[in-house]
Amino acid sequence: MRPITIPDEVSRITSTLENAGFKAYLVGGCTRDLILDRKPKDWDITTEADPEKIMELFPHTFYTNTYGTVTVVNDDVENETLKNIEVTPFRKEGIYSDKRHPDEVIFTKNLEEDLSRRDFTINAIAYSVSKGQFIDPYKGQDDIKDKMVRAVGNPVERFSEDALRMMRAIRLAAELGFTLNTDTKRALKEKAQLIREIAAERVRDELSKTLMAEKPILAVEVARETGIINYILPELLEGIGIQQNQAHSYEVWEHNLRSLQHAANRGWPFHVRLSALLHDIGKPRARLWDEKKKDWTFHGHDVIGAKMTKHIVERLKFSRETADVVTKLVRYHLFFSDTEKITLSAVRRVIRKVGPENIWELMKLRACDRIGTGRPKETPYRLRKYESMIEEALRDPISVSMLALGGADVMHITQLEPGQKIGHILHALLEDVLDDPKRNTREYLESRVKELATLSENELTQLGQRGKEKKGELEGAEIQEIRKRHWVQ
Repeated sequence: MRPITIPDEVSRITSTLENAGFKAYLVGGCTRDLILDRKPKDWDITTEADPEKIMELFPHTFYTNTYGTVTVVNDDVENETLKNIEVTPFRKEGIYSDKRHPDEVIFTKNLEEDLSRRDFTINAIAYSVSKGQFIDPYKGQDDIKDKMVRAVGNPVERFSEDALRMMRAIRLAAELGFTLNTDTKRALKEKAQLIREIAAERVRDELSKTLMAEKPILAVEVARETGIINYILPELLEGIGIQQNQAHSYEVWEHNLRSLQHAANRGWPFHVRLSALLHDIGKPRARLWDEKKKDWTFHGHDVIGAKMTKHIVERLKFSRETADVVTKLVRYHLFFSDTEKITLSAVRRVIRKVGPENIWELMKLRACDRIGTGRPKETPYRLRKYESMIEEALRDPISVSMLALGGADVMHITQLEPGQKIGHILHALLEDVLDDPKRNTREYLESRVKELATLSENELTQLGQRGKEKKGELEGAEIQEIRKRHWVQ
């Protein structure tokens, strides 16, 4: 382990407490991360000082919760992980009637009593900044070395107190690449049904963190082994043992998990990961045997899956935005077709269905689907060709709509009736602007319209045609550049 370096914003708080006569330690996830040589996401301090004394010692504080936690604000600090530091008195806890929060907390002067109430040994390690010493009564450092998640004390009691700890155990293992201690895993199986007593929002938040871990595939597998998944995403279990057609190497369950893991491997955002996990959730309900092909078919599984996904995200209380995006991605994940036959208008229709802001996320989902199928390449030629067509469809069109004035303006200036002459004038203006974009001002174009209106029909037609040709040349060059970027023709 490297020498431990503590940010000044943190050490100032512990030293202020100690100088006032109170013991103070780093504790929880930040201490665990320091041992792992990982950058802490936040910093937590525990102290024998009570909340009122903590607030007296620091100029800018506020109560964080009803359990004695005080947030010390480091003003003029840009780093968000150091701006707000939570400081909590040593405490013992009463019973957990709601399987989530203690009915009461009792402040204590004993650090070991405080550590005994924590969830896992790897989170029950305190660190004295001034002494450079760890206090580790539950041998959490050994478990970190052995890459083990183990409950503090009796795991059945820990999970009975706070049922969300079961999901947290699975999430920590996925984030850190650890395994679950045998007794801890056994307790998960025994107490899995307690998840039903946890608010959907809490389950959602823990699930979201789990899917954002480095190895979410491990978490989902453990959730299945322990029965936790029955109370979170039971629909996924329908894919177990469901063989697919010859294009797939894996059954539906494993395919969904491998798709999720590819999204994690690429560091893609949450809604892509959730969509990857759920994209084929409708397959078991859509599966039919085709006697002629001697193979399974899954017609309509995208529609069925979208309905199931909508139900899942609503049940778990996801935001309307997340629900909308994930449902759309699942619904249209079968957009892919033969790029030798597909038209640009068909690509535009897909873009309209999912929205321009989501089209590249749909392509990421397609890559996850492909790797989850067992294919070696994420983006073969056909997929790159589709990406090229999407970029072409999304680019700003070169047209008279780019001009600072429109057809109605031309008719008003020239007093001409609607007709071809108006179109010729607009395309002549477009050629001027394409030659020099600085000309695209109302002042210049109005003056130019008056000049063009004096020309003969034949002269105007020639100028308009030159504008159309210039437009075509530039569009062709843009499209060639797009295709070159995607290595397609």
